[in-house]
Amino acid sequence: MRVWGAIQASALLASLLWTAPLAAKKDRPTVSVKAFDNKPSYINYFADSEVVLFQDVDDNDVYISPDSGGKWDRVDAVPKGKAWLLVMHEFDSKRAYILTQGTQHYRTSDRGKTWDKFDSAAEISMFRGDILQFHAADPDRIIFNGMVCQGIFCQEVATYTTDGFKTAAKGLRSNTAGCWWAKSSDLFTTGSDDLDKNRILCIVLSDFSPFKQDQRLLISDNFFSSAGADSKDIQEFEPNLDTNKAVQGIVNVAAVKKYLLVATTSMNTDEMALFVTDDTKRWHRAIFPGAHDSHDHRLMQEAYTVLESTNYSIQIDVMTTKPSNPMGVLFTSNSNGTFFSENIEHTNRNHMGHVDFEKIAGIQGIFMVNKVDNWKDVEKKSSTAKKIVTEITFDDGRTFEDVTADGKRLHLHSVTELTNLGRVFSSPAPGLVMGNGNTGDYLSDYSKADLFVSDDAGKTWTKALEGPHKYEFGDQGSIIVAIRASEEEDVKDFSYSLDHGITWTKESLPDDMKMWPYVLTTVRDSTSLKFLLIGKAGRKYQAISIDFEGLHEDTCKESDLEEWFARTDKDGKPTCLMGHTQSFSRRKKKAECFLKQEFKHAVAQTKDCDCTDQDYECDFNFIRSEDGKCISKGPIIAPDGACRDGKTSFKGTSGYRKIPGNTCKATKEMDEKYKDVERQCSDSTDRPPAPATDKVSQKENKFGSDWDFFEKHYLERGETSSNTDENVIMRPRKGEKSAGDVWVTHNQGKTWDKPKALADTDIWRIIPHKYFGDLVFFITKTKVFYTSDSGVHFHSFKPPTDPTSNSWLEFHPDKPDWLIWIGDKCEDNECYRVASFSKDRGDHWETAARYVYSCEFTGSSAYKYPQRAAQQIVCRKREKENNNSDNPYVFVTSNDWFDSEQVSLKNVKGFATMAEFIVVATEDTEKKTLKAHASLDGITFAEAHFPHGFEVPHKHEFTVLDSSTHAVNLFVATSADLTRGYGTILKSNSNGTSYVVSIRNVNCDEDFYVDFEKMLGLEGVAVVNVVSNPDAKDSKTLQTKITHNDGSLWRYLPTPENDEFGQFPCRSRGDPNCALHIHGYTERRDHTKLYSSNGAVGIMFAWGNVGNKLGPLKEADTFMTTDAGVSWKRVRKGRWTWAIGDHGSAIVLVQTASQAPKTKEIYYSLNQGKTWEKHEFSEKEVEISDITTQRSGSSRSFILWGKDGGENFAMNVDLSGFTERVCKHDDDPSKSDYEIWTAKYPEMPDGCLFGHKSQYLRKKDDRKCYNDIRLQQLYNKENCTCARQDYECDYNYELDSHDQCVLVPGLQSLDPVKWCADHPDAVEYYENTGMRRIPLTTCVGGTEYDKASAPKICPGKEKEFDEKYGTSGVTIFFAVTIPFALAAAAGWWVWRNWNGKFGQIRLGEQGSSAFDSDRPWVKYPVIAVSAVVAVIGALPVVATSLWRAARGVADRWGLGGTGGRGAWSRLGGSGGGRFANGGTRRFTTRDSFARGSGDYAIVDDDEGELLGEDSDEEV
Repeated sequence: MRVWGAIQASALLASLLWTAPLAAKKDRPTVSVKAFDNKPSYINYFADSEVVLFQDVDDNDVYISPDSGGKWDRVDAVPKGKAWLLVMHEFDSKRAYILTQGTQHYRTSDRGKTWDKFDSAAEISMFRGDILQFHAADPDRIIFNGMVCQGIFCQEVATYTTDGFKTAAKGLRSNTAGCWWAKSSDLFTTGSDDLDKNRILCIVLSDFSPFKQDQRLLISDNFFSSAGADSKDIQEFEPNLDTNKAVQGIVNVAAVKKYLLVATTSMNTDEMALFVTDDTKRWHRAIFPGAHDSHDHRLMQEAYTVLESTNYSIQIDVMTTKPSNPMGVLFTSNSNGTFFSENIEHTNRNHMGHVDFEKIAGIQGIFMVNKVDNWKDVEKKSSTAKKIVTEITFDDGRTFEDVTADGKRLHLHSVTELTNLGRVFSSPAPGLVMGNGNTGDYLSDYSKADLFVSDDAGKTWTKALEGPHKYEFGDQGSIIVAIRASEEEDVKDFSYSLDHGITWTKESLPDDMKMWPYVLTTVRDSTSLKFLLIGKAGRKYQAISIDFEGLHEDTCKESDLEEWFARTDKDGKPTCLMGHTQSFSRRKKKAECFLKQEFKHAVAQTKDCDCTDQDYECDFNFIRSEDGKCISKGPIIAPDGACRDGKTSFKGTSGYRKIPGNTCKATKEMDEKYKDVERQCSDSTDRPPAPATDKVSQKENKFGSDWDFFEKHYLERGETSSNTDENVIMRPRKGEKSAGDVWVTHNQGKTWDKPKALADTDIWRIIPHKYFGDLVFFITKTKVFYTSDSGVHFHSFKPPTDPTSNSWLEFHPDKPDWLIWIGDKCEDNECYRVASFSKDRGDHWETAARYVYSCEFTGSSAYKYPQRAAQQIVCRKREKENNNSDNPYVFVTSNDWFDSEQVSLKNVKGFATMAEFIVVATEDTEKKTLKAHASLDGITFAEAHFPHGFEVPHKHEFTVLDSSTHAVNLFVATSADLTRGYGTILKSNSNGTSYVVSIRNVNCDEDFYVDFEKMLGLEGVAVVNVVSNPDAKDSKTLQTKITHNDGSLWRYLPTPENDEFGQFPCRSRGDPNCALHIHGYTERRDHTKLYSSNGAVGIMFAWGNVGNKLGPLKEADTFMTTDAGVSWKRVRKGRWTWAIGDHGSAIVLVQTASQAPKTKEIYYSLNQGKTWEKHEFSEKEVEISDITTQRSGSSRSFILWGKDGGENFAMNVDLSGFTERVCKHDDDPSKSDYEIWTAKYPEMPDGCLFGHKSQYLRKKDDRKCYNDIRLQQLYNKENCTCARQDYECDYNYELDSHDQCVLVPGLQSLDPVKWCADHPDAVEYYENTGMRRIPLTTCVGGTEYDKASAPKICPGKEKEFDEKYGTSGVTIFFAVTIPFALAAAAGWWVWRNWNGKFGQIRLGEQGSSAFDSDRPWVKYPVIAVSAVVAVIGALPVVATSLWRAARGVADRWGLGGTGGRGAWSRLGGSGGGRFANGGTRRFTTRDSFARGSGDYAIVDDDEGELLGEDSDEEV
């Protein structure tokens, strides 16, 4: 989000000023000069003063001048080289701040006369620019957005002051992504003085996720302190942004006049949602008109700009074209900022988001805008040069007209070519406007521009000076100064005018100086007679102070002033503008005087007029037709509740509204003309849902008879998506090489269309974007087509190398326009693979690296490591640029688009990215073994330490499985016999370097894919198949095990109850001889099918059998669980394929052709599988190949794919007819449609995992309603008491054979003195216990296993330690005497109760004694000791997280293939990888199953990446 002020900030050009007074005649300005060695930056005047500051960013110093540059001094209160950032107070004209890199900074409250040191209690954040947030009503209230770091781990925090930093800042909140005062602008108010004073809004990261999609907005009215004296709860709440529910994915907060805006993002989409409030109590989503013609009005990331808005509306420009040559549409909101109407199309933007838009300062309703005249050509071909024209509006955007000079059309360079500080055209000088431009048909190059001036607010213009100039206004327009703009040091004079630009006087620069002009500026309100000119001459930056004080002696009298009206008719009479006339008092053009009213602003005089047609504009979703009438282009807004309870019509808008901010007086004629009219509910945004039919509806579409199967790609929508479309892209296929036309549906298969842009195009690969579901790429033999709106519109680009079977695209998790193209380049009879990158979605390409094997983006906003830049790319490439067999692969990293690169590892066999980890496999050429290395920042790698004696032969492979946050699950193949493959799953500590065994003998196939499946939506639940006979020579025997605590403990599945389908051969709670066993990943024909769904928490389906081992697949039945695998039931006899919808409340089963030759029926459940109903979808039996639905699990619509008599069809099956009511949650359980469900696991009866218990919303079985598609099932998290499982082995420690954390031989523990040095605020430290708290745990209290010893004093903190831990004489007395007293009492009690049995050992004695093992004072201590031993014996659990499972691997981490899921990447073994290399295997990663066959091309969430050796042979 960009607020207009940010544009000025981004355009702050450096300045330098030097002092050397020069003689000046009485009728000439006085000039003084000074020089500096370095370029000045951040030039700022204190408001209402001539005091100016700038920062020398080269030497990190700040300089100050008290007289607009006449004299300069370094701010010597700040040590040299320590000034890191200069910040001006937004609401106090006397305050400024100089921030350093530490926690000690400097402030002034007297415009720089004195500077005082202050303590922020945190360093400035490297992740944001808005460090200080100011309170608009109380200048002493300031929020400091900073960070605290430990090594490479940094966390954003916020501190605050209420006394202007007179005392040290206090902690506000940790784990933030920015905090703001509610009162962040003069006009905003909550409606309450107390709330205006204290209310703060913070973006807070999830405790379980680093991703922005999980960030939330929290509000506090007492600085996030406890709710009461006896309460431990923090006073904070989450506002209902979306009318009646909270929204996550908060990325920014901005104050715009009387509004607060909150921008949100979500998974699967680049579209953002904008929420608006004018009091922080009631929020609404900003609604933009529906797309029409070629316009897509969605708010995309980095594609909309909040402009300088008015006191009564918000103005936003939305980019509607490709980013390389962008254009936009300008919108203006209604008075509460909710509904936006279109003002003007095809506005000119640049790639930085700046828009050619500027309001005329001080005059209501006038602004200028540049638009693209040849927009059709630019939309078709982004490389087309824009033909830009300038227009102006005098009615706040209702109508626009040409800008003219001497009767010719004039076009002016605007914000996208900003060359000076401040506004482009206007200043506070009433009616005076200037600009560089040209007359003619279109805007020409800047170098060909002339300077034009207008003194009637842009109505008429005259040419002022030849050539482009920098210019500035002074003395409220009495003086205009200009200097020629040049790219060379050839400017030797400047010009000034005293008559509104009619005549000009030229003045030479002093000492025959020639300079390159850089900045021309003056005080903020343009009331001064002094100007500051900055430029470069020779090796110095020169600065000239120009003072016109002595030019005229007279001060203007009343006779020298005129009343100027902002708008007049041809006879010079005032006319109405925005419902009133506006007039100003200003100096006459020819008056020979100066106003000399420094810092006194011009004030407009207004008089309201009667309303006319000119005071009305088209309302929301209406546009003007060619005859000037407002016609509907979208649904009409209905008042709340107007279309409920059977109502079919309502009183709605006439299509017109009074222009926001227009003050015209109402008349009977206008009120009657524009009154509300009768509207139909069917035409409204609140149209009533179709009544329930209690029936299944279906719609069949046929696609010919020459195809074997369908390739299908579901495009998941995000929570911020403005539409509810269910988008699927499909094409029928025959074998691997033949494919039919591409089809698109936006309603889950009810209707299908063939995109015209792709007609008659040979598309051989379809690649959906991994992270943004609206983006899909279609690769042909010559170019790449893509859609950015789920198949509505299509564009294309030419890739840097011709597409081949080796060509591939890689994507960035945050930047949808950033691409990596990997393809073959052939020259001199040699072919090699080249990686190229684009920052504008394929319009322009640059080479990243040659002779590469693979490259990936690893930069992400989620991973805040100092050396992991957003643009970080890692590659596996040849050490030298040739394909020789003795030329090994190396691992390289670049943080600057390969302007430089760092080689981290050699002899690299592959790498994989999973969660925050980058795992690289290398070969030890001497030992012929594989090694794993892990990194969190892509720069520093540490070798992975496996359990003692655990070595991996180089012919074996690693597989990085779906890993938890802060841990790596690594599968290591340990069987050399590929026909009997199995291995061990190792689990890492939180930095990926030290591993312990999680489970052995896990089944894998010859491609090293693993029977490992995570349950989506839940933390720590996974299922594996293990080989129970690893030492046998015959075929493998498999058994299934499940973990509920992320791999610390594994158990067998319990058997289901006997059912109507028959009895099971045995019954148990799960043991080696009798359990439920299910078929895993390696046996699935369709590798994209999942056991579970993100949207259906705790529900899982599987095929399997009951017995002592896993039986043949053909004999399996269909089972399901609704409690995360704690219990199971059989739902159908035989194998049925499932699809889960409506967050688990709608489930459909069907038998596909691999399970039954033909069928005509499905079974469905509307109560989470409790009961099932049969539905016949066909009169005759047909062949079904698949059933699918949205991966989010939120849809109630499904697609059956099959053949009928050889003809292929896709049939939509819709279960939405069973209810039209949306489920509602109520805190009163009796009223709520939901129950609160918490998983209860056998290993953890208290439900605690990673320090908390998670609670979820589940629809009650008996409620006839459906779940909102944006239902957030996670309801609450309750923290638990800390226990052993919340800790892991510390740095350089590992588990020994007794599961104790012991120091690795030859290594040292972390030096506590160094720890104190790294934590300067710490008072004490603890001796290293060998354990540390798991980063993801949220536990509180309990045993602190990392603090077993007494605290020790950090060096130099003796005084603070004594203050914290000091003891009095009384305390010492009781500390000594009480233990002795207790010991004496215990001895007396034992003597009385022991019955003389000291020294006796009695076996089998039936008597009882005080020390009997069953006595509580014996029993419970023994149990406690046993429990401690048992817990210590558990594997250290590193957190899995709900957010991780709920999202899927690749959507967050950049793995896998289509659909934004996870994948496994192999690093070696026997060929393969992302590109075929001559091996015999067709598929090398899980995502390649989807790419190759096209069957439902979305990859499993549980997929991992394969690491190991691969062939050096290149294609």
